[in-house]
Amino acid sequence: MNTDLSMQMMAMNSAKLQTNMQMVLFKKAHEMQTETLDVLMQTALSAPPPGQGAKVDKLA
Repeated sequence: MNTDLSMQMMAMNSAKLQTNMQMVLFKKAHEMQTETLDVLMQTALSAPPPGQGAKVDKLA
């Protein structure tokens, strides 16, 4: 019976470690996506270079 209990404890610890690793990876992926969006938004919201955007191209 002791071996069954120790095996259950090992399985529970393994599952806990796996869950923790999944959460860490999920959080890191979310941070990377947020940083990428921030960079893209800064570029999109910045003023255009001088001379660009002075006329509207109605043929486009």
